[in-house]
Amino acid sequence: MREDIVAAKLRDPAARSTVEVALLYPGLHAIWAHRVSHALWRRGFRLPARAGSQISRWLTGIEIHPGAQIGRRFFIDHGMGVVIGETAEIGDDVMLYHGVTLGGRTRESGKRHPTLGDGVAVGAGAKILGPITIGAGSVVGANAVVTRDAPDDSILIGIPAKPRHRLVGEDTRALLTAPDYSI
Repeated sequence: MREDIVAAKLRDPAARSTVEVALLYPGLHAIWAHRVSHALWRRGFRLPARAGSQISRWLTGIEIHPGAQIGRRFFIDHGMGVVIGETAEIGDDVMLYHGVTLGGRTRESGKRHPTLGDGVAVGAGAKILGPITIGAGSVVGANAVVTRDAPDDSILIGIPAKPRHRLVGEDTRALLTAPDYSI
Protein backbone atom coordinates (compact mmCIF):
# COMPACT_ATOMS: atom_id res chain seq x y z
CA MET A 1 0.00 0.00 0.00
CA ARG A 2 2.85 2.36 0.78
CA GLU A 3 4.32 1.91 -2.69
CA ASP A 4 0.91 2.59 -4.23
CA ILE A 5 0.52 5.85 -2.33
CA VAL A 6 4.00 7.04 -3.25
CA ALA A 7 3.47 6.04 -6.88
CA ALA A 8 0.27 8.10 -6.94
CA LYS A 9 2.02 11.11 -5.42
CA LEU A 10 4.82 10.87 -7.95
CA ARG A 11 2.51 10.60 -10.96
CA ASP A 12 -0.23 13.05 -10.01
CA PRO A 13 0.93 16.64 -9.62
CA ALA A 14 -2.38 17.45 -7.89
CA ALA A 15 -1.61 15.08 -5.00
CA ARG A 16 -0.79 17.12 -1.90
CA SER A 17 -0.49 14.73 1.00
CA THR A 18 -0.31 11.05 1.84
CA VAL A 19 -3.57 11.21 3.80
CA GLU A 20 -5.37 12.88 0.89
CA VAL A 21 -4.16 10.25 -1.55
CA ALA A 22 -4.99 7.34 0.76
CA LEU A 23 -8.51 8.58 1.49
CA LEU A 24 -9.65 10.19 -1.75
CA TYR A 25 -8.09 8.40 -4.74
CA PRO A 26 -10.54 5.86 -6.22
CA GLY A 27 -7.81 4.33 -8.37
CA LEU A 28 -5.96 3.28 -5.23
CA HIS A 29 -9.12 1.96 -3.59
CA ALA A 30 -9.89 -0.09 -6.71
CA ILE A 31 -6.44 -1.70 -6.82
CA TRP A 32 -6.51 -2.47 -3.10
CA ALA A 33 -9.95 -4.08 -3.48
CA HIS A 34 -8.64 -5.96 -6.51
CA ARG A 35 -5.81 -7.45 -4.50
CA VAL A 36 -8.30 -8.94 -2.05
CA SER A 37 -10.58 -10.19 -4.85
CA HIS A 38 -7.62 -11.60 -6.80
CA ALA A 39 -6.42 -13.55 -3.74
CA LEU A 40 -9.91 -15.04 -3.35
CA TRP A 41 -10.04 -15.81 -7.09
CA ARG A 42 -6.72 -17.65 -7.00
CA ARG A 43 -7.88 -19.75 -4.05
CA GLY A 44 -11.00 -20.83 -5.93
CA PHE A 45 -13.52 -18.58 -4.16
CA ARG A 46 -14.87 -17.23 -7.42
CA LEU A 47 -18.26 -15.93 -6.28
CA PRO A 48 -16.92 -13.92 -3.30
CA ALA A 49 -14.16 -12.63 -5.59
CA ARG A 50 -16.67 -11.44 -8.18
CA ALA A 51 -18.91 -9.96 -5.48
CA GLY A 52 -15.98 -7.99 -4.08
CA SER A 53 -15.10 -6.81 -7.57
CA GLN A 54 -18.66 -5.58 -8.14
CA ILE A 55 -18.79 -3.73 -4.83
CA SER A 56 -15.52 -2.04 -5.73
CA ARG A 57 -16.96 -1.12 -9.14
CA TRP A 58 -20.02 0.48 -7.53
CA LEU A 59 -17.86 2.48 -5.17
CA THR A 60 -15.07 3.55 -7.52
CA GLY A 61 -16.42 3.37 -11.07
CA ILE A 62 -13.48 1.12 -11.96
CA GLU A 63 -14.12 -2.46 -13.06
CA ILE A 64 -11.22 -4.85 -12.57
CA HIS A 65 -11.97 -8.54 -13.05
CA PRO A 66 -10.56 -10.52 -10.11
CA GLY A 67 -8.69 -12.81 -12.52
CA ALA A 68 -6.59 -9.95 -13.94
CA GLN A 69 -2.90 -10.01 -12.99
CA ILE A 70 -1.57 -6.61 -11.93
CA GLY A 71 1.99 -5.70 -11.03
CA ARG A 72 3.38 -3.36 -8.39
CA ARG A 73 2.93 0.42 -8.24
CA PHE A 74 -0.02 0.36 -10.64
CA PHE A 75 -1.83 3.69 -10.71
CA ILE A 76 -5.17 4.69 -12.18
CA ASP A 77 -5.55 8.47 -12.36
CA HIS A 78 -9.16 9.68 -11.92
CA GLY A 79 -10.36 6.18 -12.69
CA MET A 80 -13.99 6.44 -13.69
CA GLY A 81 -14.85 4.14 -16.57
CA VAL A 82 -11.72 1.97 -16.51
CA VAL A 83 -12.41 -1.68 -17.44
CA ILE A 84 -9.78 -4.40 -17.07
CA GLY A 85 -10.68 -7.86 -18.36
CA GLU A 86 -10.17 -11.27 -16.79
CA THR A 87 -7.04 -12.35 -18.64
CA ALA A 88 -5.33 -8.96 -18.74
CA GLU A 89 -1.77 -8.85 -17.45
CA ILE A 90 -0.26 -5.57 -16.27
CA GLY A 91 3.40 -5.09 -15.42
CA ASP A 92 5.03 -2.93 -12.76
CA ASP A 93 4.83 0.89 -12.80
CA VAL A 94 1.92 1.02 -15.25
CA MET A 95 -0.38 4.04 -15.32
CA LEU A 96 -3.88 4.33 -16.78
CA TYR A 97 -6.11 7.36 -17.09
CA HIS A 98 -9.89 7.37 -16.92
CA GLY A 99 -11.97 5.57 -19.52
CA VAL A 100 -9.33 3.03 -20.53
CA THR A 101 -10.48 -0.42 -21.60
CA LEU A 102 -8.25 -3.49 -21.58
CA GLY A 103 -10.80 -5.67 -23.34
CA GLY A 104 -11.31 -8.75 -25.42
CA ARG A 105 -12.28 -9.15 -29.06
CA THR A 106 -13.75 -12.65 -28.96
CA ARG A 107 -16.09 -14.68 -26.80
CA GLU A 108 -13.79 -17.70 -26.78
CA SER A 109 -12.24 -18.77 -23.51
CA GLY A 110 -8.51 -18.53 -22.90
CA LYS A 111 -6.21 -15.51 -23.17
CA ARG A 112 -8.33 -12.78 -24.75
CA HIS A 113 -7.19 -9.55 -23.05
CA PRO A 114 -3.99 -7.52 -23.52
CA THR A 115 -0.66 -7.69 -21.73
CA LEU A 116 1.00 -4.40 -20.76
CA GLY A 117 4.73 -4.42 -20.10
CA ASP A 118 6.47 -2.56 -17.28
CA GLY A 119 6.24 1.22 -17.37
CA VAL A 120 3.42 1.49 -19.91
CA ALA A 121 1.23 4.62 -19.79
CA VAL A 122 -2.23 4.62 -21.37
CA GLY A 123 -4.06 7.89 -22.08
CA ALA A 124 -7.68 8.68 -21.29
CA GLY A 125 -10.27 6.79 -23.26
CA ALA A 126 -7.81 4.48 -25.02
CA LYS A 127 -8.96 0.97 -25.91
CA ILE A 128 -6.49 -1.90 -26.04
CA LEU A 129 -8.28 -4.94 -27.37
CA GLY A 130 -7.43 -8.59 -27.77
CA PRO A 131 -4.59 -10.85 -26.59
CA ILE A 132 -1.89 -8.45 -27.73
CA THR A 133 1.27 -7.28 -26.00
CA ILE A 134 2.25 -3.66 -25.48
CA GLY A 135 5.99 -3.54 -24.90
CA ALA A 136 7.66 -2.06 -21.82
CA GLY A 137 7.98 1.70 -21.68
CA SER A 138 5.34 2.29 -24.35
CA VAL A 139 2.82 5.12 -24.35
CA VAL A 140 -0.70 4.83 -25.77
CA GLY A 141 -2.28 8.15 -26.68
CA ALA A 142 -5.69 9.32 -25.51
CA ASN A 143 -8.58 7.69 -27.36
CA ALA A 144 -6.28 5.42 -29.39
CA VAL A 145 -7.61 2.00 -30.32
CA VAL A 146 -4.83 -0.58 -30.26
CA THR A 147 -5.43 -4.03 -31.76
CA ARG A 148 -1.89 -5.10 -32.65
CA ASP A 149 1.26 -5.92 -30.71
CA ALA A 150 3.68 -3.08 -30.07
CA PRO A 151 7.42 -3.39 -29.31
CA ASP A 152 9.10 -1.82 -26.29
CA ASP A 153 9.21 2.00 -26.15
CA SER A 154 6.46 2.49 -28.71
CA ILE A 155 4.24 5.55 -28.91
CA LEU A 156 0.84 4.56 -30.28
CA ILE A 157 -1.73 7.07 -31.51
CA GLY A 158 -4.87 7.08 -33.62
CA ILE A 159 -7.69 4.75 -34.63
CA PRO A 160 -6.48 2.17 -35.41
CA ALA A 161 -3.34 3.03 -33.47
CA LYS A 162 -0.10 3.36 -35.36
CA PRO A 163 3.38 3.90 -33.95
CA ARG A 164 4.82 7.42 -33.89
CA HIS A 165 8.55 8.03 -33.79
CA ARG A 166 9.92 9.46 -30.58
CA LEU A 167 11.05 13.04 -30.71
CA VAL A 168 14.67 13.88 -29.94
CA GLY A 169 15.15 13.86 -26.17
CA GLU A 170 11.70 12.40 -25.51
CA ASP A 171 11.87 9.80 -22.74
CA THR A 172 8.66 8.79 -21.02
CA ARG A 173 10.30 6.22 -18.72
CA ALA A 174 11.67 9.00 -16.54
CA LEU A 175 8.09 10.07 -15.82
CA LEU A 176 6.98 6.62 -14.76
CA THR A 177 9.68 5.38 -12.45
CA ALA A 178 11.21 6.78 -9.33
CA PRO A 179 14.23 5.54 -7.42
CA ASP A 180 12.70 5.82 -3.95
CA TYR A 181 9.22 4.61 -2.98
CA SER A 182 9.43 5.35 0.72
CA ILE A 183 6.96 7.81 2.24
